[in-house]
Amino acid sequence: MATIKVTQTGSPIRRTQDQRATLIGLGLNKMHRSRELEDTPEVRGMIRKVQHMVTVSEA
Repeated sequence: MATIKVTQTGSPIRRTQDQRATLIGLGLNKMHRSRELEDTPEVRGMIRKVQHMVTVSEA
C-alpha cells in the first residue's frame, strides 16, 4: 500500500484536546517530527482534522 510522510509544523498549544489527541494518534507530539504512515481513509481523515498543523508529502 502507498505511504505518506506527515510532518508536524504547528504547535498544539492553545488547541482543543481532540486535536492534541489526533496528533498523538498520528505519532506526532513535538514540532518537526515526521512519520511515514499508510495512505488509508482513516489516516487521511485524521490529517484533515489537524491540517493546519501538519504538512503531507508522498513517501
